[in-house]
Amino acid sequence: MPTHRNSSPQKLQPSHRYTAWQWATPEAQRVLASRDLAAIIRFHRRVSGQSQAETGALLGYDKTYVSAIELGKRRLSDVAALRHIASRLALSPHVLGVTDLTDTDFQAMLQFGQSTVRLAELARQTGHASEAVDELWPLVARLEARARDGHTEREALRLLADARLGLGTALGNVLPEERLATAAHWTAKSLGVVGYLDDPVLTTTALRMHGNELRKAGLTGGAVSRLARAAALAPNPVSRAAVLPLLARAVGDLGNMPLFDRTVQEAKTLLDQVDHTSLVNPVALHEIELRGLLGTGRTRAAIRHAERGAPAPTTAIAPQWRVIELITTGKVRLLGGDRQGAAELLTQAVKEARAQRLPHQLQRVVRTSAAALPEVNHTAAQALSQLRAEISA
Repeated sequence: MPTHRNSSPQKLQPSHRYTAWQWATPEAQRVLASRDLAAIIRFHRRVSGQSQAETGALLGYDKTYVSAIELGKRRLSDVAALRHIASRLALSPHVLGVTDLTDTDFQAMLQFGQSTVRLAELARQTGHASEAVDELWPLVARLEARARDGHTEREALRLLADARLGLGTALGNVLPEERLATAAHWTAKSLGVVGYLDDPVLTTTALRMHGNELRKAGLTGGAVSRLARAAALAPNPVSRAAVLPLLARAVGDLGNMPLFDRTVQEAKTLLDQVDHTSLVNPVALHEIELRGLLGTGRTRAAIRHAERGAPAPTTAIAPQWRVIELITTGKVRLLGGDRQGAAELLTQAVKEARAQRLPHQLQRVVRTSAAALPEVNHTAAQALSQLRAEISA
């Protein structure tokens, strides 16, 4: 190690301007890509507000030695010294040209983690949200532990944001209504990371997913706020198209008829401009419009809309959307006086919601059937009770 190291370096508290996420910003990534120690130290001092003396104390060097490094008068090649600086600045050693076993393990974790997030989303979309939760819990825990230790590489933070979003969304499928705030909590935690990454697509996605979980948790005003912001920030038609159906659902729940109608109309227009997905497709939009007509007090229009029937699928539809559509259509049938048709739809919804472990949808059936369909209500309540017991266990 250099002879200019202090024998007992002072442990500094971060200044009020310092953030542990400093290395995740796009500007920081450009500096790190240079692998120029002088530039890296200058960047650290600028964003942390530290003087050369304070940074020297953090690294265990005196002020003159830090100054010499920044001016290019001292160049470090000692592996131990470089590893020490990387550790003190919360950097991976490879940034300073040091091969490190721990760092190699971390790169492997990144690759594994990205695959885990993709597979968890696939599991959720195919009706296996509980398996998605099981896969994402340990990944999130490991990434959060690394962040708490001061390692805030951009790749790791991006993966942490994706994993938190995936976990929150999966929990939003498997938790009952009274616990849906937990799902919103995890999607909200992703927003704290996303802000440092300066990625418009990711920001829009995070706001969209968090807004939808807020809606499911009954926080409709907050949901509309997040979703409207996501739509405004969407950098391209694909991102905006993914937001609009969820925004329509939230403003429909809020009873805002003019905004609901405008949002649905734009969503329909974008259907002709983008590739269809499990959310952006005519079938999903049909259900959203049906529910929104009810939410904005237009029961007769909702009945007519239901009578026209759902359009033919244009892409693979997530199984949970089938359950959602059955319940909404069953409610409309009931309002239209078709008790038998409503009972058939809601009974099928109970069966599928039980198989997919969707307590929130069972709760919707319980509310919809209530006194009007006592047999369906009893079946749904029994299925919900069994599912609650399994979740508690």
